[in-house]
Order: sequence, then C-alpha cells, then structure tokens
Amino acid sequence: MRHRYRILIALLTGILTFPWFPTPTSAQQLAKRLILKDGSYQLATKYEVKGDRVRYLSAERNEWEEVPNSMVDWAATEQFEKDRAAGKPAPEAVALDKELEAERQADEAKSPHVAPGLRLPDDGGVLLLDTFQSQPQLLELQQNSGELNKNVKGNILRATINPIASAKQTIELPGLHAKIQAHATVPAIYVNVGQQDELDKALQVAEKSKEEALAWDRFRIVRLQTNKDKRVVGDIKIAVYGKVSQEQKFVPATAAKLTGGWVKVTPSSDLAPGEYAVVELLGKEGMNLYVWDFGVDPSAGPNATAWKPDPSAAKPQPAKPVELEKR
Repeated sequence: MRHRYRILIALLTGILTFPWFPTPTSAQQLAKRLILKDGSYQLATKYEVKGDRVRYLSAERNEWEEVPNSMVDWAATEQFEKDRAAGKPAPEAVALDKELEAERQADEAKSPHVAPGLRLPDDGGVLLLDTFQSQPQLLELQQNSGELNKNVKGNILRATINPIASAKQTIELPGLHAKIQAHATVPAIYVNVGQQDELDKALQVAEKSKEEALAWDRFRIVRLQTNKDKRVVGDIKIAVYGKVSQEQKFVPATAAKLTGGWVKVTPSSDLAPGEYAVVELLGKEGMNLYVWDFGVDPSAGPNATAWKPDPSAAKPQPAKPVELEKR
C-alpha cells in the first residue's frame, strides 16, 4: 500500500511537472520479476526470449543482460505477475507479516496482556490486577521484610523461617495498613520472581537449596492480624520435613502457570476488607521472610503508583494469558 501511494504521488508529480522521466526507484517498483529456479530473481523492465537465452532490461542497472532460459522458473514468474495483477501482496510482505506476528506472539508470551491496554512487564515482579472506578489497573507489590518474633532461638540469616520442630514463630510487619490498597475483592495476583537476578541474594537461600527446583505454585495468600501498631502474618510452624502449618490458615486460592514464567494466584472467593500478604514457601528451607503485602478496601482512594491502561492499546480485546498448568 505504501509503495502504491508513492507511485501515485510520483505519477501526479509527473503530470504536474511534465516532462517526467522514470527514476531508478520508480522503475524498480514497476518492474517485473524474472524468477530463477534457485529462488532468486532479477528485476526487469522488460524481457524477451532469444533461443536458449533470456534477454532482459535490468530495472536496477538500466542495462541489457542475459541469463540462460533453463535457469528461469517460468511458472513462478507467471504466477507472480498474476498475483500482482490481482492485488495480492508480494512474498516478502507475507514473510514480513509472519515474522512480525511471530515476534508479537513471543512478546505476548513473555509479558501477557491481563486487561485491555495492560500487560505484565517483561522483567518480572509481583503485580495485583485491581479495578478502580471501572478502570482496570495494575498495582506493583513491593517486598516487605517482616521482623521475626521468635519464641525460640533460630538462625534467620537466610531470610527464611527454618524448620524447627515444635517451634512457633510469627512474622510482623510495621504499620497497620499496607501502602497498596486494592478495591477489587477478588484481585488476581501475578507473580514472576524467577527473572529477578537479585532473588537469591535477597532470600540468602543456602547453596544446597539453590540446586533444588522450587515448586511453581509455592505462593500463597494469607490474612494478616493486627497487633498494636503492627500486622502479624500468623503463627507458623514448620516441621523438619517441610510441612507448613499455620494458626491463621492460608486464603483458599487457585494458581495457574502462565507463559513467560508468570504464575497467577486468584482467591477462590471475595476477600473481606482487611490486610493481606503474598508469601513464598521454600520447601525444606521454610518460608521467605520477605512478603508482598497489600490491603483490600473498596472505599479506599486511588493508588498513586497504579499502572493505568495504555489508551492507544485499550481498544483491541487482547487474548487471555495462556495457562500452562493449574493447581
């Protein structure tokens, strides 16, 4: 279409500034293709068969040249001319469209759309899909380093609750409310910490545990309790074999494994107004002390750091993120 537009402009310009002489560029645009059997082609303004040779006027060099008749793929040459006369796009345009579509799909798989005009970042993170005043918004949850209130002595240098038989421990977060307050009562939470280069440093997980693959569905939602000026994740007990029990049970939720390393965690029912956190279970290493806290308050004001839909991309309805596995 762009080439046709250029040709039309060139023709109009030629009519207004008569006489008009074709330029090499316009000659190439109007040239025929002499397609060879090896898949290559020559741009020719015209050509003629002379015995076992094909003589053609090169549109690129504006000189007469020759190729053996046996090298020309006449079926492909004629088909190209028929397709061009019928308005079909050139093979290069078709190949380019396929390449662009493949890139778009790869980009979509890496950072899926979760709402019209909203997509997940390609560098990972933990984000909550909220709705404020009928507008979908993404809220980035930051890790909050909980303070461990130990009932027994324990080594927390690895930022984990170590499995200590018959020991209860609590994680306490400063303040009565999280900075992020969701308005939706069933917020979808998207987690991708695998792409964060500093994850192992932040968690300070032992070398042995690094070698063990962590489960993709290791993230849970917990309801926080308030105690004076703090929020308490809960009394947690972890046995030596890695089983986690908690006086305040995990919020019932489903988990789905998406493309690009993302995991979607969705509450099974409406969350009551209050304070919550996303926690990460680390198998035998216990539970990560760094949690992602948020609140649920439908009457809260706007979140200052909310990611709002891109107006230029909000009209097309994106495909739902591909689910690879569910729990």
